[in-house]
Amino acid sequence: MNTQKEYRQLLKPSWSPPDWLFGPVWSVLYIIIFISFGSVFYGLLKNEIVFMIALPFILNLIFNFAFTPIQFGLRNNLLAAIDILLSLGTLIWAIFSIWQSTPIFGWVALINIPYLIWVLFATTLQLTITYLNRKTTIES
Repeated sequence: MNTQKEYRQLLKPSWSPPDWLFGPVWSVLYIIIFISFGSVFYGLLKNEIVFMIALPFILNLIFNFAFTPIQFGLRNNLLAAIDILLSLGTLIWAIFSIWQSTPIFGWVALINIPYLIWVLFATTLQLTITYLNRKTTIES
């Protein structure tokens, strides 16, 4: 699966970032995710966080990692749009739940703000790409 080639073939809005930007942005975001989500899961194992606080983090990882195979493996823009909406929703849920749950883990909410901003942008981009490529999606 050549994601760059597939991404270049999609109709995109004029405000779409250049292809090369996605790698560096996600590299930084995955460091943030590893540290913050890892802390949540460690807190869960140590019984410092209840499962319902960790649940949106777990779901977010599932939806996050499912996006590329859906978008570029299945080549399904509509499913990818649904997936990224679920990613956004679980991220918002995760940030609010950890912020409200315990002051010790409040930093997890704050450190994930860049991730939230990117997912908001990526959601808008994906929904626009889905709309622009709707004929291709319908015919597939």
